[in-house]
Amino acid sequence: MRTSFGIILAIGMWLAASPADAQKYDPWYPVCMHRYGGGFRGGADYFDCSFTSLPQCRATASGLPATCDLNPYYVGDQPPPRKRNKPAY
Repeated sequence: MRTSFGIILAIGMWLAASPADAQKYDPWYPVCMHRYGGGFRGGADYFDCSFTSLPQCRATASGLPATCDLNPYYVGDQPPPRKRNKPAY
């Protein structure tokens, strides 16, 4: 009984495991191109965050199944936020 429960538990954990996604956006560039896969050749969607402006990205994406968007994780030249000291009680 314990062996069958262990096997069922192991199979369930193996089926529930999924691969982790890597970070898709490079925080050092303000514009990302989302390239769509699929079609006849297959392929996967991916993000190319190596553009410094929307016109530069749109020129590269011209004629491709892709869109250009502002990078939501762009850090820019901003200094890191300051930590506020909380009073200790």
